[in-house]
Amino acid sequence: MIDDIKKDAEGRMKKTLESLQANFHKIRTGRAHTSILDAVTVEYYGSQVPLNQVANVNIEDARTLSVVPWEKPMVPKVEKAILTSDLGLNPSTNGNVIRVPMPMLTEETRKGYIKQARGEAEQARVAVRNVRRDANGDIKSLLKEKEITEDEQHQGEDAIQKLTDKYIAEIDKLLETKEHDLMQV
Repeated sequence: MIDDIKKDAEGRMKKTLESLQANFHKIRTGRAHTSILDAVTVEYYGSQVPLNQVANVNIEDARTLSVVPWEKPMVPKVEKAILTSDLGLNPSTNGNVIRVPMPMLTEETRKGYIKQARGEAEQARVAVRNVRRDANGDIKSLLKEKEITEDEQHQGEDAIQKLTDKYIAEIDKLLETKEHDLMQV
């Protein structure tokens, strides 16, 4: 019973960590990375689809992405989608190829992105703590129903706490890495 609660808690904490990593990929560091455009959607025959389903996205050099739509009529639509996204990018078209230069980050924007990254990390920590609270609540309800002993309750809560500490440490490590990436010029 406690093992099931622990496995469930670990699965939920792992999903929180994966979500944090995805959110960190959306915060640009000034270097070209294909995942920056993952959130961009393009109108394709009446429906909104992710950019990577209508075009190839490649890294041309350290500061430039190249986007090559699979169909020539999609070039202006893809360019407009990148331009109107909230990423602050200015694409330029050259035939079938759309080049997306990554603007240099100013000190002010770097600090803003660090603040955003810290906020995302804090949300992830809160989510992990909420998972801990839920798991401990489940363990306490097992004790109330006399399905486990007090010793088993304490062991279960200790195991959940160790799991929580492990994932909080991973979140802190991810944040430290992201801050380091953001501060590199």
